[in-house]
Amino acid sequence: MTWFTLNWPWVVELAGAHLFITAAAVLLSVVIAVPIGRLAYRLPKVGGPILSAATLLFAIPALPLLILVPVVFGTPLRSNATLIIALTAYGVALLVRTAADAFGAVDARVRDAALATGESPRTVFWRVDLPLAVPVLLSGIRVMMVSTIGLVTIGALIGVPGLGSMLTDGFQRGIAGEVVTGVVSVVVLALVLDGLLLLAGRLMTPWAVAR
Repeated sequence: MTWFTLNWPWVVELAGAHLFITAAAVLLSVVIAVPIGRLAYRLPKVGGPILSAATLLFAIPALPLLILVPVVFGTPLRSNATLIIALTAYGVALLVRTAADAFGAVDARVRDAALATGESPRTVFWRVDLPLAVPVLLSGIRVMMVSTIGLVTIGALIGVPGLGSMLTDGFQRGIAGEVVTGVVSVVVLALVLDGLLLLAGRLMTPWAVAR
């Protein structure tokens, strides 16, 4: 507690950097993974290879991936961009299967009823498929977001500031209070963001709350 009292401005600064990287990676993961999951659901012949590729992508160890990203994308190794791209890859790998399952969980009778009333496939997607898939999608996004918050700490190993900086610095200098503050900060950030996402989900799916 004493260490936090003396260094809280730095903790806040690192939390802001950690939050920025997390938010960017989560948003990019959702934007990329949902259409791919939709494609995997609509086209089962290519869906299997897509889901297998996503599983293999998640199996790549973090440090080799952080080295591979600058080679492929030309980003500096010690940059937010490199870390965000790597975390987005992991996020997509985690979320694609959930997205496919979410669209598969939509009751086909509801979709058919909407089409029977003359709605176009595009309208049915935005007004029927996507809203009804939100609860399952949201559960996957929550898991992916918490995983991303934890993975952001590895950025400290390549010099990208975040709450992980307190872990590496604390271990190197033998400051237990700094390490504990880093761990607690990551957990608190995960709980706060998960709570906000859960609240957003309830607001987006009032019918699910009313059941």
